[in-house]
Formats: sequence, structure tokens, C-alpha cells
Amino acid sequence: MIKKRMGLDIDGTVTDPNTFIPYLNKHFKKSLTLDDLTEYDLTSVLDISEKQFWDWMGEHEALIYKEAELAAHAELTLHEWTKHHDLIYITARRSHLAEITQHWFLTKSVPYDHIELVGKHDKLDAVREHQLDIFFEDKHDNAVAIAEEFKIPVILMDTPYNRLPSPKNVIRANNWVEAKEWVDNWLKETT
Repeated sequence: MIKKRMGLDIDGTVTDPNTFIPYLNKHFKKSLTLDDLTEYDLTSVLDISEKQFWDWMGEHEALIYKEAELAAHAELTLHEWTKHHDLIYITARRSHLAEITQHWFLTKSVPYDHIELVGKHDKLDAVREHQLDIFFEDKHDNAVAIAEEFKIPVILMDTPYNRLPSPKNVIRANNWVEAKEWVDNWLKETT
């Protein structure tokens, strides 16, 4: 088997996409479910300004990231893949969250070869730098940009906020079981 360089987003991809919902509901006195999040931009869903959102994030993101649960079946899949492939995490998290992010990986026993906090949603430079063969993402425009720029498969973890049309090399997976099945078949074809 040829070793692949797998790029992975963290939040909403490796972590459960429901992670933020209890915190949003508590603080903003809402009763949102994942199905209510039909846009990635939460300011419109919450009817707040961007400043209000980022003030809230600044206050709560460390705790949210520290307590985030893994997406179902992600752990087993990642442990299997790390035996033969490089797992490179590229996240929009900002650099001041490096220690919390590192600690989360250690406490959750999530395997990794590299973790990069790019501090923005544009991950193209990081994907280029790490010469990735495949990417896993939950943000629609990131998935499309990476797929189109690098002509690599991008597994888009399905959520209500990312259901716009996508190019052929963006593969929608409802869960990590489906993602693993597609990737395992792709691995067989590329060796």
C-alpha cells in the first residue's frame, strides 16, 4: 500500500458537528438542533452581529474545544489509517488555541503526525505545503476550493450547513463509516 498524506479539518469533521449547539443554546437562550444550522455563518442563525459572535467565541471557544467529543466512528478509523498513512490536521483555529488543541488530541488518544492551526478558513496554502493526497472537511466552500485547486478527493462530512452542489471530486459522506468505506476503496484503486 502506498502511504498517503491525509489532511483533516478538526471541528465538525473529526469532532461531532453538534459540539457547539449546547453552548449556543445556553448562552443565546435558543433551542437549536443541528438541523437548524443551515448556514455555516452562525450570525444569521443567531441573529447577532459578527462582533457579538467573535466576542462570544473568544470567551467560550477554549472550553468548547477542550470538551469536544469525537464524531462517531472517527477514532477507530483514524487509528487504522495512522498505521499506513500520515494524518495531518489543518484547522481554522487560531494559534492561541495550540495548547488546548494538542491536549485534546492527547486526552482523546487521537493519532496525528502534524497539527496546523492556520487561524483562517482558507487552507489552500497549508494543503499545498503538506502536499496532501486527500482532505476531509465540513465547510462546503473549503471542500470545493481544495478539490478544484489540487484535483484531489475531498470527503465532505454531510451537515445541514454544507448541502450546496459540489464538483465530482467532493465526496459527501453521511458519517465516518461511509467516509472510511469510500477511502478504503480509493486506496485499493490507487495502489
